[in-house]
Amino acid sequence: MIPAYVPNSAAAALGGGTPIDFGKVCSDSRRVFGDGKTYRGFFGGVLCGILAGLVEIWAWSSFNLTVLPRQTLLSVTLLAAGALLGDLVKSFLKRRLGKERGESWPIADQYDLVIGSFLLMLLIYPQWLFENITLPIAVWIVIITPLLHRVVNIIGYYIGVKEVPW
Repeated sequence: MIPAYVPNSAAAALGGGTPIDFGKVCSDSRRVFGDGKTYRGFFGGVLCGILAGLVEIWAWSSFNLTVLPRQTLLSVTLLAAGALLGDLVKSFLKRRLGKERGESWPIADQYDLVIGSFLLMLLIYPQWLFENITLPIAVWIVIITPLLHRVVNIIGYYIGVKEVPW
């Protein structure tokens, strides 16, 4: 999951510039995504996720780390892009529910990256998903994801990358 975990933090750190929605609003008069979702953040985040995945591929082959799933360029790309696509969908839904940027939305805030990355993988590379995400790994992902999310957001808040610590 490293290629899926890295992009959100990288997007927050590298973001800014033109919003993905270009400031447009939906029929409910709310922004499509909001100012927090930018092209620079999206593509920078995906690139960082891919780079993390390439390091994982190198470590797997160099050190015979067979306890980890065997990543491919396609799997790391789908995990990284899917994580941020999941975040975009969550932001779209948050705006429709009247939630503001930075407002907490428990469960959705923690698992959007997992759902997005798994759905994209399921659509494009289901073989990898079913071969590598076993029940014990899925349980581990469900347990570790909110813990990592909380720790990373607190760090991001204290270093000034995030406006709120959640």
